[in-house]
Amino acid sequence: MTGSYTRTASGTFTITDARYVGGRVGADLRQLYNLYGKPGLDSIEDYAEEVAILLNRGLLDTVDYGFRDTANNTWKMRLRYKATVGGQLIDSRPGSFPDPVDLTGYAFYSFLTYSPVFSLLTSSEKTGLNLPFSRTTGTAPSALAGTTTAGHGYARNGTGVARDIYVAR
Repeated sequence: MTGSYTRTASGTFTITDARYVGGRVGADLRQLYNLYGKPGLDSIEDYAEEVAILLNRGLLDTVDYGFRDTANNTWKMRLRYKATVGGQLIDSRPGSFPDPVDLTGYAFYSFLTYSPVFSLLTSSEKTGLNLPFSRTTGTAPSALAGTTTAGHGYARNGTGVARDIYVAR
């Protein structure tokens, strides 16, 4: 017996699609919580909704979540999500982290970069996004010597995020 499966994308990326992708990011963050006790469970839904809103509007470039050394602003472990449209999109199962890392003494941190479209919005349009929290400007932590593992991502209907994991040596 032979079977086939065909899927056609409608070309419209909706907030429902974006929340699916954001939910996958949230699942990764819940796994971070299970392994390392951070981020707080109350923050995870807000992070997932922020990804969904920005991805849906084409305003997300990258968002990082992880643990950093605050003394020199370097990552010890980081999950990076890069917004992607079209091309070779992957929709993986959440998780698949490397072996646990000793993160004792490192603070949880998140850093987000907006797409160029964000700078074209007026102040009232930015306020109208109704993001779950506001971010302040800052300097992105650096990733010096370490290992980066790519090849994981979450997508629906032609848009998604590619994930890589950086672990310092």
